[in-house]
Amino acid sequence: MKKLLLLLLLLLIITPSGFVYSQASNDSFLEDLMKKQPELFGDILKNAADRRVQILYTQINRDKKNRPTFTSYRFRVNADEYFYPASTVKLPASLLALEKLNQLKIKGLTRMTPMLSDSVYEAQIKQYQDPTNLENGGLPTVEHYVKKILLVSDNDAHNRLYEFMGQEPFNEILAAKGFKDMRVAHRLQISMTREQNKRSNPITFQEVQNGADDKVLLKRLFYQPMLVSTKDYKAPKPIGVGKGFMRRDSLIAEPFDFTYRNNYPIETQQQMLKTVLFPECVPAKQRFDLTEDDYQFVRKYMSMSPLESKSPKYPDADSAGSYDSYCKFLMFGDDKKPMPKNIRIFNKVGDAYGFLIDNAYIVDFEKGVE
Repeated sequence: MKKLLLLLLLLLIITPSGFVYSQASNDSFLEDLMKKQPELFGDILKNAADRRVQILYTQINRDKKNRPTFTSYRFRVNADEYFYPASTVKLPASLLALEKLNQLKIKGLTRMTPMLSDSVYEAQIKQYQDPTNLENGGLPTVEHYVKKILLVSDNDAHNRLYEFMGQEPFNEILAAKGFKDMRVAHRLQISMTREQNKRSNPITFQEVQNGADDKVLLKRLFYQPMLVSTKDYKAPKPIGVGKGFMRRDSLIAEPFDFTYRNNYPIETQQQMLKTVLFPECVPAKQRFDLTEDDYQFVRKYMSMSPLESKSPKYPDADSAGSYDSYCKFLMFGDDKKPMPKNIRIFNKVGDAYGFLIDNAYIVDFEKGVE
């Protein structure tokens, strides 16, 4: 049975072809549509407020010259109604890391250059190897981290890119691009204090060369010391969600405090997806400084099934990425059957603290539907 999405974000973006047209949205359309299928959506409609359901759907149509017209429909979209964005923040982390490499302008420094993380502050974790990287001698790289993020939503991969950016540059660069309502304040999955999350691991990028005796030699290309954020990234006012939460084995009968947690509203998520898939549709200041090869790389792995990947490889039936539609919540949910070949989904999902999110651009190549 497919998952019932408690927080459903159907985010479809347009492909530009010369000009882009938009039409006004109809905010009753989605609710009317769901009311016609109460067996699927009755429970969602009845409990929409309690479950904080938000849906943003953009329909795409094209004229005879292939010029798109897009119309957005909303159901309870509200940037002030908080939801925890979970792993959806990993897409901007990937884009920022690729952009930073390009802007450093260091000869020989690429997304395939080994990236070694050190530790100099409490709770920091070293990372000198990545055995899942079968194409680069088991060494960690920005490229491999991005692959793992887009294929199976790897948490450690995101944390390494968060550390490469540093908390303050991560947030300030996004704000300068126009994503002002976004907040990324911490690593994922691991427990750290606010002070620990303000500090990034020292990072070294080293070029791999073959020596005369066939041994691998390492030449340092770039060193980044620990970065320390000077700002507190928190919500403008306290955010408490729910009636209680578990702390280890104890039930705490009070709302969970999200004041210092990440924030990434769905309209911002759709705009981010539009920025990476169709950068010519957005203002120049909002675009990322990526090469065409970077764009193709990101799009490829956003839409790839984990089973198609050769490095990293996900062969085990019970492991992450063990079926076609892994991390493709929309359309397929938890159905483990092979996806139809005519459907391609470019997306980033999130799943934590009871929230379930999918930020997706979906294409049916046979029917010409996006």
